[in-house]
Amino acid sequence: MIIFFSWRDFDKSVEYISKKCKYLKFSGIYGVPRGGICLAVALSHKLKVNLITKPAKNSLIVDDIYESGLTLNNYRDIEGAVFFVLASKKKPIWWNSVKLYREKDWIVFPWENRNTTLKDQREYEKKRYPN
Repeated sequence: MIIFFSWRDFDKSVEYISKKCKYLKFSGIYGVPRGGICLAVALSHKLKVNLITKPAKNSLIVDDIYESGLTLNNYRDIEGAVFFVLASKKKPIWWNSVKLYREKDWIVFPWENRNTTLKDQREYEKKRYPN
């Protein structure tokens, strides 16, 4: 199923994450390129915490989606880091998610090109599910 994540959904998610994090002290906010950058900028303004270009100790690390864990796992061992994603296709264990989706759901974020949705989905599925 294709799910279109709107700017309104994004704004609500920024509110949700900022409420969960408002009493935490961060050294900075890092957005995993590319999907986490919009979220990191919005949270940086909302929480009044500096945006950082490299993940650091005690930072808030954000991304758009947790699918297989390949991306976010690269940052997992950063001391004191807190992790948030907008969407997770797995039940969160060491990361936090605004919303849980089914593994086969295809989520289109508002900064993505809607005209290439089906092509993007097919290419992704070929890489992840070759047979």
